[in-house]
Amino acid sequence: MSRPGRDDAPDRLYTITGGRTSSGPDNPFDLVTLVVAESEPAPGMQSEHTAILRLAAFPTAVVEIAAELRLPVSITKVLLCDLLAAGRVSARHPRKSAVLDPDILEQVLVGLRNL
Repeated sequence: MSRPGRDDAPDRLYTITGGRTSSGPDNPFDLVTLVVAESEPAPGMQSEHTAILRLAAFPTAVVEIAAELRLPVSITKVLLCDLLAAGRVSARHPRKSAVLDPDILEQVLVGLRNL
């Protein structure tokens, strides 16, 4: 079984991103960045951009968007940078957990094992 996007023709991926292979050094997206659509899809938009806006109607992680689109994460990040530059999405980074007490984490682990 192959991974999503792995067997896609390279020319298809090249076309989707307009030949770009990276999203730049100031890329705000990592795998767990939450993406939120700021607008509805517009007529004439690239189909992948439209799909991203629909998926991101509620906060959705970059890795989830890539999986749903069946595209490599690197290609998804390029598409997300396009939408961010156009003001169609916003990026939110998950907050650090407020629970840093090892005792609480141990209790959670014991509770999960008891299920």
